[in-house]
Amino acid sequence: MTLRLGTRASLLATTQAGHVADDIRARMGVEVELVEITTEGDVNRGPLAQLGGTGVFVSALRDALLDGRVDLAVHSLKDIPTEPADGIVLAAVPPRQDPRDVLVARDGLTLGELPTGSVVATGSLRRAAQLRALGLGLEVVGLRGNIDTRLGKVTSGEADAVVLARAGLARTDKLGLVTETLDPIQMLPAPGQGALAVECRSDDEELTEALQSHLDDAITRAAVTAERAVLRTLEAGCSAPVGALAEVAEDADGGLEIWLRAVVLAEDGSVDMRRSATGPIADAAEIGTRLGTGMLHEGAAELIDSPGKRQH
Repeated sequence: MTLRLGTRASLLATTQAGHVADDIRARMGVEVELVEITTEGDVNRGPLAQLGGTGVFVSALRDALLDGRVDLAVHSLKDIPTEPADGIVLAAVPPRQDPRDVLVARDGLTLGELPTGSVVATGSLRRAAQLRALGLGLEVVGLRGNIDTRLGKVTSGEADAVVLARAGLARTDKLGLVTETLDPIQMLPAPGQGALAVECRSDDEELTEALQSHLDDAITRAAVTAERAVLRTLEAGCSAPVGALAEVAEDADGGLEIWLRAVVLAEDGSVDMRRSATGPIADAAEIGTRLGTGMLHEGAAELIDSPGKRQH
């Protein structure tokens, strides 16, 4: 038996898929063949917000699942829309990489050491808004492309620094280029950042059960469930710079507790709302929904629809 594993064709995507394939071979005892699928986000180099943001890297892989070209697919979990997809099940969330963002800057500089007016490039509205909110006088510019293309902006001198997910650099053995790992107090990551999602067809119950049994990590799944519940609650048909990070630790009674932080910002960074919530791990989705609902009641909807927000 050989499982056909769908993946985007980028170095990061195939590396991630390769790790999942290795785990399947080792733990499930079956062979895996990688099948590269081209997505809209790979073909269209426009800003992600204008492409529709969430889902542009996912739809083609899901189509390949549903039409039988592949048996399962691997995504960066932060790319997956929060609403369920018909016929698709999130079978496994493997253990998460460090979810934080990092800076790669010229001359080994940290964020605080970059001179006023330095050009910092990022393709993320969330990162851009949080950079502007720090009030460091940086010029924040847009960025698209694979990891090497983004890193090349610094080596070529087009940008003084780029901000990237630490997990992507870790998976492609490029952590040595990092000049600073950003504290979540400064830069909350995207919901689900650092985690992978393994999807398959919902009617393939045998494969779903096998993937869940052998690959799913309960701690990671609970954390990303809480984060994505915040995002789902806040989106309400819109898109905005939203960051969220859930951490799991033992409570005073020896049980597991989630501590969830979230931020919503105006795109220009002029206003931000930061809130947190805690609760037992079994209530991960409810904690995220409760936090997001509370933020909406405090005015997050107005912030999301602020004049500085780009509509799409």
